[in-house]
Amino acid sequence: MLRSVWNDFVGLIYPRLCLACQEPLVSGENHLCTGCRAELPYTDFHLLPPEQNPIGRRFWGKLPIRHALSYLRFVRHGRVQHLLHELKYQGQRDVGTALGQLYGAELHATGLAADFDLIVPVPLHPKKLAKRGYNQAAAFATGLSDGLKVPAGLNILRRNTNTKTQTKKNRAQRWENVATVFEVENPGQVIGRRILVVDDVLTTGATLEACGAALLAAGAAEVSIAAIACADR
Repeated sequence: MLRSVWNDFVGLIYPRLCLACQEPLVSGENHLCTGCRAELPYTDFHLLPPEQNPIGRRFWGKLPIRHALSYLRFVRHGRVQHLLHELKYQGQRDVGTALGQLYGAELHATGLAADFDLIVPVPLHPKKLAKRGYNQAAAFATGLSDGLKVPAGLNILRRNTNTKTQTKKNRAQRWENVATVFEVENPGQVIGRRILVVDDVLTTGATLEACGAALLAAGAAEVSIAAIACADR
């Protein structure tokens, strides 16, 4: 009783805010308000057959993947862009964890957890990791692990080169930028395993493709990919 009263008092002084719209959360809401939960641009790609999955088609002829998943559609100047900005540049790693938990629970409810043995985030270069303080893809992977009930391997992949930003590059340039920069730390951890590789945003898919190729080369049985949001090409 006293703890509840104290929490209510603290909430009046330091209200919890929705991660998407920054409006105060009410009792029973966590991370996202009810309005944002209802209005976020969900993809529902996990409900589509592979031949109808638009991000799955981006990998045709490039990387054999089992599932191609994205929780949200990236909409410029909308809630999703704000969420990703908070995650990557404002120190709000809870954004990635919360979205991962929500999406993981949704994927678990559809039975997809049985298709994955391990969740692996796209790594940051140590210099960038030290500057940011955390890996936003690892935050998403941690949340997915909680929701899917599938273990996460946060240090499976290593980025050997501190690549330049991908933002203004076309697909060929993006692939050239990341094609040889990832390697598996310990192949024994991935041999024969079905791995879900995750990142914050999927655009051309070059980064996830390079990570998936490294995992398959190290002996992974199969690779799937997932992102918080996918952008139109």
